[in-house]
Amino acid sequence: MAFIEMTGQQLDKLLVEDELHHDDLVAAGVNEATIVRVNREGDIEVRRPEGWEVVGGLIGEFDERIRKETGLNWA
Repeated sequence: MAFIEMTGQQLDKLLVEDELHHDDLVAAGVNEATIVRVNREGDIEVRRPEGWEVVGGLIGEFDERIRKETGLNWA
């Protein structure tokens, strides 16, 4: 499965109104330096000591927003 990795800070910047909010990220343990990844389906996963944990999802046209914010492509 392809993902784009980013920091919690980058993820927070690209969220839109109908998606998670900053407080939702904080409640999931995501801070500015947290490593997160998003798959092509929009699932947001957070890096935990023992692996990855799904904490929410993106909706709509997130592909372009993610690539613009991170400068990365799906890998």
